[in-house]
Amino acid sequence: MPYRTLVILGLASFISILTVSASPKQQDDYVSNIEAWRLEREHNLKADDGWLTVAGLFFLREGDNTFGSSPLNDIVLPEGPAEAGVFELQNQKVTLQAAVRKTLTVDGAQVTSTTLYPSEERANITIGDLTLFVHHSGSRLAIRMRTTNSAIRQAFTGLQWYPVKETYRVPARFIPHDKPITVTVQNILGDIETLTSYGSVKLTLNGESLEMLPVDSDGQLWFIFRDLTSGTETYGAARFLYADAPENGWTTVDFNKAYNPPCAFNPHTTCPLPPIQNRLQLRIEAGERNYKKRP
Repeated sequence: MPYRTLVILGLASFISILTVSASPKQQDDYVSNIEAWRLEREHNLKADDGWLTVAGLFFLREGDNTFGSSPLNDIVLPEGPAEAGVFELQNQKVTLQAAVRKTLTVDGAQVTSTTLYPSEERANITIGDLTLFVHHSGSRLAIRMRTTNSAIRQAFTGLQWYPVKETYRVPARFIPHDKPITVTVQNILGDIETLTSYGSVKLTLNGESLEMLPVDSDGQLWFIFRDLTSGTETYGAARFLYADAPENGWTTVDFNKAYNPPCAFNPHTTCPLPPIQNRLQLRIEAGERNYKKRP
């Protein structure tokens, strides 16, 4: 059989597997799997290291940045010693210096000074219930603060979802770029983020043909997108969605797993905004809906 015929048959088989009418049991299993995924999503969000525990973002200026619980510091912490130390920023390098005759806990060890950034692994400073570490937003460097006692975590009201609809789970053809491209987007704070894309995907959703631009995220396809529900029924800035790396040129995109970025819940986060290719001119009534804060 000619190679071209084999390819066509293979693609047809792939699509038919995804589009053939499922039995009631298969539909029930699919819905149960999505609902279990959504419960895990909410559990991870509320976890001790989840996005709800981010309680501060302090941008560093060139030179010394004092920190501690005293209001006289450049970075004022909600607990800990009045004068804890200094973050020094020099030419994109961040060093930590403990206050005189004091030490700080960095990754479980007591130190008087250390380099925080750049580093092969993120260094975590622990002060009581607080965890501090270096975060970058575009080219700007900041100190991000976590606490399990975050007011945002305590006030969390739970996630809202559209009902699961299997029609929003669709096959997508991956079209590789001739070479990887750099995708430049703004984040929610207006800083410029650079991401890498290895190709686009073409899919059909509710009878409409779409071409979307995923970026790479540890080998997965990461879609940052907005649609005509954004700003009313869903979060206005964007939603996120992941798909598996393509096999034989195809993957599956399941909009039932579209979810809100951290900035939908937390003002101390720095989420990227969608590239122009992913600002979709149709309604995607699937996945996570707008977060409703406690009155």
